[in-house]
Amino acid sequence: MMRKVEDKGTYIARIASADNLEKVNRTSKAVKPRKSIYLKYIKRIIDLVITVPVFIVVLPINSIVGVITLFDVGVPVFFKQERTGKDGKHFYLIKFRNMTFAEDDNGNLLPPSERVTKFGTFVRKYSLDELLNFWNIIKGDMSLIGPRPLPAIFDERYSDRHRMRNAVRPGLECPCIKTDNHMRFYQEQFENDIWYVENVSFIVDCKMFISLVKMVFNSKERGDHAKIKGGDFVGYNDEGEAFSMRRIPTKYEELYLEYLASFKNNKI
Repeated sequence: MMRKVEDKGTYIARIASADNLEKVNRTSKAVKPRKSIYLKYIKRIIDLVITVPVFIVVLPINSIVGVITLFDVGVPVFFKQERTGKDGKHFYLIKFRNMTFAEDDNGNLLPPSERVTKFGTFVRKYSLDELLNFWNIIKGDMSLIGPRPLPAIFDERYSDRHRMRNAVRPGLECPCIKTDNHMRFYQEQFENDIWYVENVSFIVDCKMFISLVKMVFNSKERGDHAKIKGGDFVGYNDEGEAFSMRRIPTKYEELYLEYLASFKNNKI
């Protein structure tokens, strides 16, 4: 039986983990999650009070997006992916599909940037694919504000410190309260998530909600946000910083090219 070439992200994640994860865990500062009445009871009530009416209001928009998606990419209309929630528990996040299933010569899916359709780009830019997330909030999988839930496949790639972002219920976004509107990559985002875990409060949530609203109505920030989405978290570089598929260290790019060459020459 012919072996299939290992996915680039999976291959590099495995190598980077062996190289750096133990060191990152050894040198990272421990996280002390905040505990409060607000976090345990009040935050959930606020989520429902806001989310249920909003979900009803956006139903017509969801219906329109669903019909256009059907004609744009066909069936299935919905994209279903296992994500990691509070305390590491998994749940399924449902969105409207905005990418095709195009593959490369090795049978691997092409990068998201090459599979997303024009309508999909529009949907991402205006966060229309996120409207179904309100259902996850109603179900209790998510909250309005909190660390963004990432694919469950990333679980083994986190450092012990960054895994603590799952100490709270994930949210639609966890914006920086103080921001200069620059694009934040994984290291900065993870550290912001950890700050939230240690400082979550009603006031913090209010400030972040305002930042979220500003982002929704800021076309440049929406565009930047859409551009960096899909850059899967891979692991940590030699400096201990989290990196994605969009910022792979040169040495791992070279190792993967050597792996592909060896694979094609039937040496592995």
